[in-house]
Amino acid sequence: MNKKLLCLFITLNGFFSLNVTAQAKAGHPLSELQQQFVDLRFGMFIHFNIPIYMNQDWPDPDASPTIFNPTKLDCNQWAKAAKSANMSYGCLTTKHHSGFCIWDTKTTDYNVMNSPLKRDVVKEFTDAFRANGLKVMLYYSILDTHHRLRPNSITRKHIEMVKAQITELLTNYGEISALIIDGWDAPWSRISYDDIPFEDIYLLVKKLQPNCVLMDLNGAKYPPEGLYYSDIKTYEMGAGQRVGKESSLMPALACLPLQANWFWKTSFPDQPVKDPVKLVNETLIPLNKVDCNFILNVAPNRDGLIDNNALEALKKIGEIWHNEGPVTPLPPLDAPIISSNIAKKQASSSSWSDDDNIMDLANDDDFTTSWVSNITVAKPWYEIDFDRERAFNCVSIAEEKPNISKYHLEYFSNGEWKPIFNGENNKKVKINRFDRVWGSKVRMSIDKSDHQASIAEFGVYDERR
Repeated sequence: MNKKLLCLFITLNGFFSLNVTAQAKAGHPLSELQQQFVDLRFGMFIHFNIPIYMNQDWPDPDASPTIFNPTKLDCNQWAKAAKSANMSYGCLTTKHHSGFCIWDTKTTDYNVMNSPLKRDVVKEFTDAFRANGLKVMLYYSILDTHHRLRPNSITRKHIEMVKAQITELLTNYGEISALIIDGWDAPWSRISYDDIPFEDIYLLVKKLQPNCVLMDLNGAKYPPEGLYYSDIKTYEMGAGQRVGKESSLMPALACLPLQANWFWKTSFPDQPVKDPVKLVNETLIPLNKVDCNFILNVAPNRDGLIDNNALEALKKIGEIWHNEGPVTPLPPLDAPIISSNIAKKQASSSSWSDDDNIMDLANDDDFTTSWVSNITVAKPWYEIDFDRERAFNCVSIAEEKPNISKYHLEYFSNGEWKPIFNGENNKKVKINRFDRVWGSKVRMSIDKSDHQASIAEFGVYDERR
């Protein structure tokens, strides 16, 4: 890491005390950006990186940059193909899990400038899509197996590299409408929001580009009724994740590949792609009806071009589907949770539990398990016990089923319980924000519920404001 980058990190750290509200004032309100995103309706995901030369989605992370050689690379062809399908934007994989950067980065030698191509693909992509009247989004992987940024081996230099790479991407390529991040807090990556601090990255993104929405492709872990660690809910349909098609809950993104895999394979030119008519009628239109933007992946080949069968499918989509304009206005939403959960796996207490549904299950970072109050308890309560006084200004309560309608929150300080909140909230995910307090415990007393009170996850946060 050179001295210039080190100075950059120190400078950026000075900005991290800015809070989400302050960031929003520098650009459009988040609610407006969320509305703009879902109004885009349909875009092109472009998985194009070193894996295409090894016929794998997760290739050898130590493969030589010399194999990356798309001799006919034409990002303008990609953009025109997106236009033919009436798409509104494109999103390119700037760095996937194997760590190869397809832009002129100063953070690592493992990049496109050390390949035979020696051209900045991110620049060519952003220039081509804007020239064709399309919005520009970027994908970036936190998991980086080449640089050994993986579970149980993350260092301060890894965090600095992530910040520096995101800074380059959001500084050198004009307006970026969205940054889609992958490989973070997922069961297959096992890199937590504490290992690479989410709040730091979120605030950095908002400082560099206040109108850029940030998405983490980990929507399946969190309940659809709340925004946790993302401005937009995300669903990877190929992994079985599905947005509810019954009602609109949150602004969302769903992704699916047109071909059989995310990255191009040698079989693709002769292999049928997904049926364009079914994609429109069974996926795109139903998703748009529930405030979900659909991003369809199209994988360019080793020459840097989209295959003919994919081009034909995109043209067919454009013949039968057109963007009808803004969707129904989104309902008012709570700001996303972006801070570390200081209640996670702390000591907890409760009134008598129901059999083995004990208090530990409400702060185990698993939304599929719950603490359940015993049916005989008239006034159930749940409590987090810190090992010392902690500062916090936000409490979230997520339920498996919405049943708690009235409750009060208190914190323990200087030998007494002090009030935080007392009132009604019928939401399945209840977000309580308040002025910062200091306490060694925080307790929820449940005053009314329509059946046995239960909590899937109880979160406590010290948000930067």
